[in-house]
Amino acid sequence: MRIPLSWLREYAQVPVDATAEDVMADLVTVGLEEEDVHRPSDSVSGPIVVGQVLDVVKEPQTNGKTINWCHVRVVPEGAEQQLTGDGIDPSGVQGIVCGAHNFEPGDKVVVTLPGAVLPGDFRITPRKTYGHTSAGMIASARELGIGDDHDGIIVLSRLGLDPEIGTDAMELLGLTDEAAEINVTPDRGYCFSIRGVAREYALATGTSFTDPAAQVEVAEASGEGYPVRLEDQAPVYGKPGCDRFVARAVRGVDASCPTPQWMASRLRLAGMRSISLVVDISNYVMLELGQPLHFYDVDKLQGPIVVRRANPAETLVTLDGKERKLSTEDLLITDDRGAIGLAGVMGGAETEVGDGTTNVLIESAHFDDVSMGRTRRRHKLPSEASKRNERGVDWEVADEAAQRAVDLLVELAGGTADTTATDAGTRPAPTVIELPDGFASRLIGFDYSAEQIETALTGIGASIEQYDGGLRVTAPSWRPDLAIKEDLVEEIARLVGYDRIPATLPVAPPGRGLTRGQQQRRRVLQSLADAGLTEVLNYPFVSTEQNTTFGAPRTGSEVAAVKLANPISAEFGYLRTSLLPGLLETARRNHSRGFRDLALFEGGLVFLPGEKVGSPVLPPLGVKPSEEVLEELFAGIPEQPWHVGAVLTGHEAAPGAGFTPRAWEWSDAVDAALTVGDILGVDLVVAQGGHQAFHPGRTAQLTLRTGEVVGYAGELHPKLLADLDLPARTAAMELNGEALFEAAADVIVAKPLSTFPLSTQDVALVVDSSVPAEAVREALREGAGELLEDIALFDVYSGTGIEPGKKSLAFGLRFRADDRTLTADEASAARAQAVELAAARCGAVQR
Repeated sequence: MRIPLSWLREYAQVPVDATAEDVMADLVTVGLEEEDVHRPSDSVSGPIVVGQVLDVVKEPQTNGKTINWCHVRVVPEGAEQQLTGDGIDPSGVQGIVCGAHNFEPGDKVVVTLPGAVLPGDFRITPRKTYGHTSAGMIASARELGIGDDHDGIIVLSRLGLDPEIGTDAMELLGLTDEAAEINVTPDRGYCFSIRGVAREYALATGTSFTDPAAQVEVAEASGEGYPVRLEDQAPVYGKPGCDRFVARAVRGVDASCPTPQWMASRLRLAGMRSISLVVDISNYVMLELGQPLHFYDVDKLQGPIVVRRANPAETLVTLDGKERKLSTEDLLITDDRGAIGLAGVMGGAETEVGDGTTNVLIESAHFDDVSMGRTRRRHKLPSEASKRNERGVDWEVADEAAQRAVDLLVELAGGTADTTATDAGTRPAPTVIELPDGFASRLIGFDYSAEQIETALTGIGASIEQYDGGLRVTAPSWRPDLAIKEDLVEEIARLVGYDRIPATLPVAPPGRGLTRGQQQRRRVLQSLADAGLTEVLNYPFVSTEQNTTFGAPRTGSEVAAVKLANPISAEFGYLRTSLLPGLLETARRNHSRGFRDLALFEGGLVFLPGEKVGSPVLPPLGVKPSEEVLEELFAGIPEQPWHVGAVLTGHEAAPGAGFTPRAWEWSDAVDAALTVGDILGVDLVVAQGGHQAFHPGRTAQLTLRTGEVVGYAGELHPKLLADLDLPARTAAMELNGEALFEAAADVIVAKPLSTFPLSTQDVALVVDSSVPAEAVREALREGAGELLEDIALFDVYSGTGIEPGKKSLAFGLRFRADDRTLTADEASAARAQAVELAAARCGAVQR
């Protein structure tokens, strides 16, 4: 909401020298949020004055244009020119070249003299053009930044103005005013008006407030006005869509009259474009009082106005020229022909007020905020009216707003007001709230005095009545957000001052902190980040094909998935059963933008539905569900285990001078999985595996010592990578984190570091090609006994010197004792035992 300061000063005691920044600083103290400052003088500066055209000489040019060579008086005749500078004629008459043709000698115009600056940092200087020295410019509305009209220059008489020559045009056109823009939260819709903001400013500064609604004298009606019926047959939540409808008529209006400059300037500074006098009056009253109005051309109405819900298949052409298919929940303004407006949102084109309108019917109604909000969202039709109606409008100000519009139409458009008036419906009953003694202090933690509470509540317009045990507070009609005693406490806290509330840091109770699962998840994610991978977060929405490919190891397996009722995209209509689709999509997107070397990881939930998804019965609102109902609801929630996954593509580092980086391969994905196991203290077993999303020969199956499969790692399937346009050797891994957490020990005890020296022995064993290296490593580890500290595979060879169908596996064995220095014989004996067990289990022969 933009608040022109000149307008605010009419109803609040804003100091003359206060700036928009000062006003916003005061409003912040009562909970309003500052947004921006709008100051036309920041982009426009003088001298800009009123001038009178003395003569016009039309000069055709060789380019086909005709220019006007004009002499314009910019000081009163007989007065001296007080301005000086390059191009300022001391005589007070400026020679100016002008290309517009909508003026004539004698017209008073706006003249930007040399030295002036217009929007866009356009500086006015004397310049040679078309054979003349043009010392200034006769300005149009667009050039001054006050409108879109660029077809001709501003002729002040057409704006209803006749100022003295030499008058400061910036002040005349409202360019010296400024506006403070605030953000209005949904619960404070009354601040979408000068009336509401002026009241808040008075509360913030402790000054007086003049209610603009109280300045309007509502004429006593001589009888019933235009017939109106309220017939809501399907109220939302039992609340009628319209409970009060005020209508007044003004006849003999001249809709072609210009909008006064003071009104056009204020509307422009408030963020609204001046359209026509009748429309501008409607907007002006709405901004001033907060009550949206709608004007009808009375001569276009057919029969009485009926406010009702839409019929099935009913349509309406709104003021924006679009035909809208209506819902039976939409509240309509209708006459005998059907719908003529979306109530509280936008009027219809059939009864629109135009240049030929002479008789106007003013609608000032109170609509249900829920109904208005639903209609606005349903038709994607935001408007200034709906913005206010869906936040709640003061039902008591409807007749004052209608009377204010009547007065302006009579004054500015020459109309005559009907003595009759319509006031259909009934005013809603005011909300009465009981505020027990001491409740505000207990809730906020600050000892509010009775005087502070009463001052705050009366300041917002509430009336107070004492009762035994507290206060009975009647909320003001413009505050529909005040419904319970906590709402009143919120008002007390903000008006007394949030800075008065003591700040006390809560003391964490002993024994609390992160749960075991939270600690484990953090350790896993941190370990992968420390290993050089980059964490990403992806949407959990995937396609059926993605779930089918990654959700099961074997092709053709049925994959159960949770289908979304309202997906953001029809293509991605299911919840994920694997993290890899999102990781690969992120890799693909980055790869297409030139980021080719990627190591990405993600930790998150996957969704694995059981036999039952959802519950056919939902508990009613406001009632605590029974244990049976809760069990039924929980039974329908899909299992949501936490997984961790990674995708590696490209190279492990960027290339450099004299350095060729190593490409990521399947073993790096396996290492990433083993890193996760190590950080949790879980010993993962790596074995040859198969998965439809992975390469047939370069896939590792990761299991626990119990044999439970917890994930896969390796190189992805070439066909899959080709479809994603990713490098052919892209690797990936995914682990079931929940299974690892359950297998992990509650406490991981660090092994003591031995101070005795290490003894290293290598061994090369020849086995059948079909024997997994992990099986041989496990046999060596077990056979070497407790002296073995570590074992690692460092070479795999097949070829010359090795029989066909065989392969050589070279392992490095590290031996160390905790209490002594091992001898070479002891290390060799342990090595021999290891080789013996590998030979027995795997048929290994030492090379």
